[in-house]
Amino acid sequence: MVDEEDARHDAIVRVKNLDFFYGTVQALFDVTMDIRQGLVTALIGPSGCGKSTFLRVLNRMNDIIDGTRLEGTVVIEGRDIYADHVDVVALRKKIGMVFQKPNPFPKSIFDNVAFGPRIHGRQSRAELQDTVERSLVNAGLWDEVKDRLEQNAVALSGGQQQRLCIARALAVDPDILLMDEPASALDPRSTTRIEDLIDALRGEYTIIIVTHNMQQAARVSDETGFFYEGNLVEFGKTTDLFTHPGKKETEDYITGRFG
Repeated sequence: MVDEEDARHDAIVRVKNLDFFYGTVQALFDVTMDIRQGLVTALIGPSGCGKSTFLRVLNRMNDIIDGTRLEGTVVIEGRDIYADHVDVVALRKKIGMVFQKPNPFPKSIFDNVAFGPRIHGRQSRAELQDTVERSLVNAGLWDEVKDRLEQNAVALSGGQQQRLCIARALAVDPDILLMDEPASALDPRSTTRIEDLIDALRGEYTIIIVTHNMQQAARVSDETGFFYEGNLVEFGKTTDLFTHPGKKETEDYITGRFG
């Protein structure tokens, strides 16, 4: 019998037998993983274990690094994203990314959020205003900035800047949102707001988050993958992985014996 939860959330990302190399150095080894639509998936593991490399595989951000290569398949929404003639710009529109440190453009709050829609052809001021407001509302920032949209975004606090970057990613209507340690540079209060935001976006977007913070992974995610030395050691429902890990390496990591 198909689990009811499984029936509601089909895989949107299917990775099979993925090997990834930086020049002659192999960073990922035979990774196979299905990521289900509408859920929050956390990737955990010690520094240098391959989780951020894996995240960047999903929107081909590693392409900008000379000498990288990939073997295996990465299929997103039914399409091999490493096949010939894939439009990488269009791909990254569907797969937004939020980085560890907030990186607002030195422009107004409005222009930060409108940047992506303008690139993709939305020029009408009325349409842009609607998009900016909706994106800021979804990012939990609208009430704080609605009266100062022409203010330079770099004047915002760190937590506000990160939510602005989330709004900027949402403005181009992605299906998937990648987050690479989105709260690691923030204070505890701002971290809580980011976690609340992830919870609010659950279901509307498929979210994949890299985090060193295991408590955060346990709080925000539906499923979790544990990476170690470039291998996906274990992947499954977050509650199961944290309460009944199937592999000794996973248990050792989540109980603090290494990492």
